[in-house]
Amino acid sequence: MYDPENRLTDAYEPEVGNLPNEDGGRDEENVVKTGTTTVGISTENGVIIATDRRASLGGRFVSNKQVQKVEQIHPTAAMTLVGSVGGAQSFIRSLRAEADLYEVRRDEPLSIHALATLAGNFARGGPYFAINPIVGGVDEDGSHVYSVDPAGGVLEDDYTVTGSGTMVATGTIEGQYDPEMSLGEARDLAIRAVNAAAERDTGSGNGVVLAEITDEGVEIDAFDDYETAE
Repeated sequence: MYDPENRLTDAYEPEVGNLPNEDGGRDEENVVKTGTTTVGISTENGVIIATDRRASLGGRFVSNKQVQKVEQIHPTAAMTLVGSVGGAQSFIRSLRAEADLYEVRRDEPLSIHALATLAGNFARGGPYFAINPIVGGVDEDGSHVYSVDPAGGVLEDDYTVTGSGTMVATGTIEGQYDPEMSLGEARDLAIRAVNAAAERDTGSGNGVVLAEITDEGVEIDAFDDYETAE
């Protein structure tokens, strides 16, 4: 802020006034959000993505117990829904359309790195509200897991966790992850991580959705409880 006495200017505030609120007057209390715990684990033979199935309203009321928070967006890739349900669903439709268009034009699918970069560009420049997804997939370079933050940042790792249950799920994976683990072992670990988060995080629960991604495609299954999934 400009000070006429000493002519100092706050570099972090526009001199012409504050920027308008970018949420467009949204009623945060009535936005349906996934709350959520989502996990992505990369192995030599493929990728496992696991999420819970709960959606909440205003962070206090469970509005849905059967949300599928993983969607296929590419022949050998999938993405999770985290944050605003409406924003995440719109984001997935747009990303899937762009991936399909690329494949039609080039007669080959996008690489997973290009797909994650495109997701980051959409998150940064698009009208998508409160999203923080995981993109996981397999291409000719191997298995990949990326987290995409709401500002468009894209980070690849051996495993990643997003959502309100991040702290508990990350702690579960941290002590048990092995870079040489099999796809089945990664599946079991992802289930344990989501289950652990559901025990402590009120935004997570009501079963698990599992996506198994290999160079042959994407298989998504939903389970009402964690014991059945195992």
